Amino acid sequence: MSTSQIPFLKGHGTENDFVIVPDPDNAVGLPASVVARLCDRRAGIGGDGLLHVVRSAAHPEARGMADRAEWFMDYRNADGSIAEMCGNGVRVFAAYLQRAGLAAEGDLAVATRGGVKEVHIAKNGDVTVSMGRAVLPEGDVTVSVDGRSWAARNVNMGNPHAIAFVDDLAHAGDLLSVPPFSPASVYPDGVNIEFVVDRGPRHVAMRVHERGSGETRSCGTGACAVAVAAARRDGVDPAETGTPATYTVDLPGGTLVITEYPDGGIDMTGPTVIVAEGLIDPAWLETMIG
Repeated sequence: MSTSQIPFLKGHGTENDFVIVPDPDNAVGLPASVVARLCDRRAGIGGDGLLHVVRSAAHPEARGMADRAEWFMDYRNADGSIAEMCGNGVRVFAAYLQRAGLAAEGDLAVATRGGVKEVHIAKNGDVTVSMGRAVLPEGDVTVSVDGRSWAARNVNMGNPHAIAFVDDLAHAGDLLSVPPFSPASVYPDGVNIEFVVDRGPRHVAMRVHERGSGETRSCGTGACAVAVAAARRDGVDPAETGTPATYTVDLPGGTLVITEYPDGGIDMTGPTVIVAEGLIDPAWLETMIG
């Protein structure tokens, strides 16, 4: 890692917040220990994750997507681990590109480890991202908290989710540690766990323990997985009806609107905010890498 000054921004989507590190040429090394400290809310800048902004052509994991998407979201969890995808992260990533003059209002393609995502930046600042299709693997999954257990729906949105419908969101406990789940073999690399209650017709609320980050104020892939699980529970499958299904999902940090289309594609729409920008102190960085 270079110890010269490194710019950063801070942004959030429905209070799912991120440290943003612009690095078009992929010149900034970001070992897990540094990412974790940057995301630390007491010892660093603070965030649920880190968005490393790199040109696709400059990153070995994204070069194969460079002909379809100029920019690669090299996403890291708050503990420094690498993640496939982050829905709110993509939306904030797009908001940063627009702010920096690297993208305009309208349509935009963003490369991620979960594939190329199509994004739309609206006039009012809302950002819609095409999240791809949900995969619903077969098999029973159970999640438990404080002696209670629930059958959970296994949904994959490019990353794994276990969704439990509960009577009260307080049943999720403090979500500081990973709620136990079984069988462990279903999620060998861990899982995001959502607890969901009904608020009204096609309207739900959720809390989530994000793999590698703990409870977060919002989770975009989680909201999509929850909407799909709720639709199937309600007997709604756009592939069968030929009609899009839209669910409103309330999260602790705000509201996301999820639409699943007959072809299986899922759109997620919500607000984004860039709240600050500055420079990481090079002396502090030296203590991290020394």
